[in-house]
Amino acid sequence: MKLHKLDGYIQTIYLAEYADKLLLLDGCSRADVSLIKHFICNTLQRPLADLRLIVVTHMHPDHAGAANKLRKITGCKIACANVTGQWYSGFDGKLMHLTDLLLTRWVANKKKQKQRWLWYSSTLTADYQLNDGDSLPGFDDWQALATQGHTDRDLSLHHLLSNKVYVADLIVTTRRGFIPPFPVFYPQRYRDSLMKIAKLNAVSIYLAHGGEVTLSQQEFEQVLAKAPIKPMTHWRSVKAKLKQVLNFQ
Repeated sequence: MKLHKLDGYIQTIYLAEYADKLLLLDGCSRADVSLIKHFICNTLQRPLADLRLIVVTHMHPDHAGAANKLRKITGCKIACANVTGQWYSGFDGKLMHLTDLLLTRWVANKKKQKQRWLWYSSTLTADYQLNDGDSLPGFDDWQALATQGHTDRDLSLHHLLSNKVYVADLIVTTRRGFIPPFPVFYPQRYRDSLMKIAKLNAVSIYLAHGGEVTLSQQEFEQVLAKAPIKPMTHWRSVKAKLKQVLNFQ
């Protein structure tokens, strides 16, 4: 297995290459579709049909945005966490989906990326639902780990042979060091997930925002110390602000 790392629209893309198949470790953003197609066809010189599986670690725009489009183009399967319902459900969910798309646009602007089409469906019908500890269908060297907290359905992907793990947005790196992501909807679940990854003693960790890194036990503890006690979400902030305005009136 060779793991390719691509600079995506706002996140790092990880594509695992095997002699007879390809695995995409996350669903990327809608803006990444052309990059992935070009890399498979031109750089790897392989047919798009070799892409067999995409894992959607959670439903945010830079992790689920390309999944449905790539499935339509390549015929691949999609796997996600076995969690009931849709993340963006109901009226609040649709508004949160729009808010997350706007945040993605804001991050892209901060990274000086050109304006690209980002829209994707707020719902996902996966071919496989994964429980904690399940092997990825067709890729037995990878194990799915439930690492909720950022949302209610986050997955991390542990490559057993190399003892390296892709944690998506569980940890973010900045110039100030490693920090929790924003948002964190479920603080206790987040803290439990962070400790689960720490206990793996992985050789290295693949971040969606920060590339391949290593964290010492002290650095894990520092991230844990920065983790919120109460939910820390943009949607919670927006609703609180709206409530203040309405009460003022």
